[in-house]
Amino acid sequence: MKIRKTENTTGHWSLVLGHWSLVIGPWSLVIILFLLLSSCSPSRKAMKAPLKEEGAEFLFSKLKEKELKYDWFSAKFSADYENNGKENSFGGQIRIRKDSLIWISLIPMLGIEAVRIMISQDSVKMINRLNDTYFIGDYEYVNRFLNTNIDYDLLQAFLLGTDLQFYEDGKFRASIDRGEYKLSTSARQKLKKHVRSSSEKLKIFIQNIWLDPGNFKITHADVKEIGRDNIKLESNYGDFEDMAGQLFPREMNYIIWAGNTIRVKAGFSKMSINIPLQFPFKIPASYAPVKL
Repeated sequence: MKIRKTENTTGHWSLVLGHWSLVIGPWSLVIILFLLLSSCSPSRKAMKAPLKEEGAEFLFSKLKEKELKYDWFSAKFSADYENNGKENSFGGQIRIRKDSLIWISLIPMLGIEAVRIMISQDSVKMINRLNDTYFIGDYEYVNRFLNTNIDYDLLQAFLLGTDLQFYEDGKFRASIDRGEYKLSTSARQKLKKHVRSSSEKLKIFIQNIWLDPGNFKITHADVKEIGRDNIKLESNYGDFEDMAGQLFPREMNYIIWAGNTIRVKAGFSKMSINIPLQFPFKIPASYAPVKL
């Protein structure tokens, strides 16, 4: 795995991405955001042998110790998107207040904002400036439309390559797979104190997490809901950069299987953490509501 160290005394991170070109339909971004997964894993250096297996409790404690520590996160992003053989690209800005809000501004190549999205623990809102419309809905509505069972915690974790915050940590098994540590569980359920609706009680996930044995960062993860084998989310993270003592992946690949296959190759640039952010979201009075 490739790790680069960059001096930074202001908390800002920088990341150089490849050039991509395509255009994505504004309403399709919601589907991408709620169905993030991963594709082919980036190449890694051969691990030193022999590799000693550690217990699940030890590995999980190291995962939590090494994952990104932040309250605020912001970055520019760029991504390639593929669905049913059609390729597109999009870019923009993302802002996150941990466990609270995800704010996204979608900016096409012309440099003018086309779509603004704000996702909270219990709602999804979107402004489409291309056709003067807006959408406001809750997770139950969006999940019925997308035939998924996504929540804020799962979306935030897959975006940044961290573990789920509001799900139980027990019942994991440890093993070694292709030179990496692997944590697996067949029943990971949301903590009762964080369940917001009756439907969330049904969310029990089968989950696998792969860790680099050198730094214990998540390199690959997948999750699927029990009883819904036709829907699976995966993510890959690579080219980690050491900044201010924390590692963050420069490259992310996501994939989802849900009837058809969607792939997203993404990366961040001009990143910063722990700088308080604004999340402007005002719907113009002239805009009309739409339903997905």
